[in-house]
Amino acid sequence: MISIEAIEQAQKTMADHLLCTPLVYSQSLSDLTGAEVFLKLENLQTTGSFKSRGALIKLAHLSKEEAAKGVVAASAGNHAQGVAYHAKRLGIPATIVMPVGTPFNKISKTEGLGAKVIVTGDAFNQARDAALKLVEEQGLTYISPFDDEDIIAGQGVVGLEIIDQAETAFDFLFVPIGGGGLMAGVASAFQAQCPETKLIGVQCDAYPSMHDIYYGYDNTRGGQTIAEGIAVKSPGQLTAPIIQHTAHEIMVVKENAIEQAVLSLMEKQRLIVEGAGAVGLAALMDHKEKFRGKRVCLILSGGNIDSRILSSVLMRGLARDGRMVKLRITLPDQPGSLATIAKMMSYQSANIVEIYHHRMFYDLPVKMTEVDVVVETLDTEHVGLLVAHFKDSGYHCRIISDSEA
Repeated sequence: MISIEAIEQAQKTMADHLLCTPLVYSQSLSDLTGAEVFLKLENLQTTGSFKSRGALIKLAHLSKEEAAKGVVAASAGNHAQGVAYHAKRLGIPATIVMPVGTPFNKISKTEGLGAKVIVTGDAFNQARDAALKLVEEQGLTYISPFDDEDIIAGQGVVGLEIIDQAETAFDFLFVPIGGGGLMAGVASAFQAQCPETKLIGVQCDAYPSMHDIYYGYDNTRGGQTIAEGIAVKSPGQLTAPIIQHTAHEIMVVKENAIEQAVLSLMEKQRLIVEGAGAVGLAALMDHKEKFRGKRVCLILSGGNIDSRILSSVLMRGLARDGRMVKLRITLPDQPGSLATIAKMMSYQSANIVEIYHHRMFYDLPVKMTEVDVVVETLDTEHVGLLVAHFKDSGYHCRIISDSEA
């Protein structure tokens, strides 16, 4: 356990350099989940993530000799930006090793902060090994993203702020877990000052390392995830025991649940949150009955999501909710046919987004054609009414997937 004194000292160190991020009540998410939902907005922190906290504390504790030689870190993005930002401010040379698949926006932002970036390895563990090799070869100081007491103390300030900002204690606090630095720090703070709050750790389904340790499972997983910020194959040697001792429960959420949580935060709360930062809401939405009527806090740990991924999440969410659909309609290949289709769409209050008109390579009579129409609709019921309207009017109409296009 990290001492409360170390966390309080870290809070003093960062007071003039980092934000005390807001803790806000969300009526819309409370209505959605049935719980009384509060959000800790670490996505608004300097560099867009809580990671700036631990990075500052670790760099502030370097000796003059260590600072002069420089530092190296391994990170999928947020820790990288935190280290790069504070290293530049403190005049410390920084090298960042990032795994393959790190969003381009995180790479470019890290380079923009003055750090040298090396991209290698399929996941964090391989990137870390490459960083440790640079420690041996060049004498750099390794800045762990989570397995370091200074880092954990810095992240623990998030917990102190929540305790100070909350009018009354929360029943449950949801915390994302990758390597465990945030959870270990926050747990240390709550154990000392607010032990009645139950801590729920949340991991993505592709990387459930702490979940498996906590419950005694032995699973080997991996792969691509929208929550790349917590794509860690094994938690830290310092963080794991703290989490095992303090966590009330550790949940695992699937990719589609994380996507839905990112979309819900954007649509209902007007907040841009990355996948790793949205796993708490994903878990809450997966277990509404369990937390109904409870006072809960979700730590939105970061907001550095690639714009391309965000766009994809939005479009996939619209399709999943029946608000965006692709229809394939067979119609006579003659003047006015498309105009008739457009009028029928308008009559049903459906908005045409795109039309693909195909005349070749179909098993259709030569005087017939097919069009694929991407349509914006209200919901799945509206889609059903739209399809029925076309069929009742004598058209062959069906919903198709992208793979059929």
